[in-house]
Amino acid sequence: MQMIVELMPQFLSGLLMTLKVFIFTIILAMPLGVITAIGRLSKIKIISRVTEIYIWIMRGTPLLLQVVFIYFGLPVIGIKFDRFAAIIIAFVLNYGAYFGEIFRGGISSIDQGQYEGGEVLGMTPSNIFFRIIFPQAVKRIIPAVSNEIITLVKDTSLVYIVGLDELLRVAKIASNREASLIPLLLAGVVYLIIVGALTKMLRNVEGKYNYYS
Repeated sequence: MQMIVELMPQFLSGLLMTLKVFIFTIILAMPLGVITAIGRLSKIKIISRVTEIYIWIMRGTPLLLQVVFIYFGLPVIGIKFDRFAAIIIAFVLNYGAYFGEIFRGGISSIDQGQYEGGEVLGMTPSNIFFRIIFPQAVKRIIPAVSNEIITLVKDTSLVYIVGLDELLRVAKIASNREASLIPLLLAGVVYLIIVGALTKMLRNVEGKYNYYS
């Protein structure tokens, strides 16, 4: 117990970094995912093709490699970011691609008659999309989006590569210093609490969208 009390300030600092990476990524990657999905479905071939290549690169290479490239590779050509900015850019680009494919699948699954019905009512294309199509698509993609969000919580541990003290890195350092597994077990408990809270929240969101079933 004494060890846990002594470790709490370090753990809270690491937890704060983990949550910052998570929150910034969600806030920025979700809109990017919507834009990516729209680009992927665009009838303009150049837009669709560029978006497809972006998704292919982001999904086809490890997130860790993308972090390394942005933080260590880009400075070679004179493009530099601080540690936190490099992490956020890498995470947002990576998860934006995954969310984009999820959103694309959800939007594509909506029956064409929904579009035609909106046109009959005199709605603009943007109103049809955001008031009819998108809400129904969101209902269908919530399980897949939830999985990605849970994965993101665990992927935040990758920020160790640029030397940021997130939760797991703090636990590893404490575990080596104290020659004990307790810090790692404590970190595991914290991750489980975060995932449990997010799971419950996402289930509530899914319940609210039952209206569109």
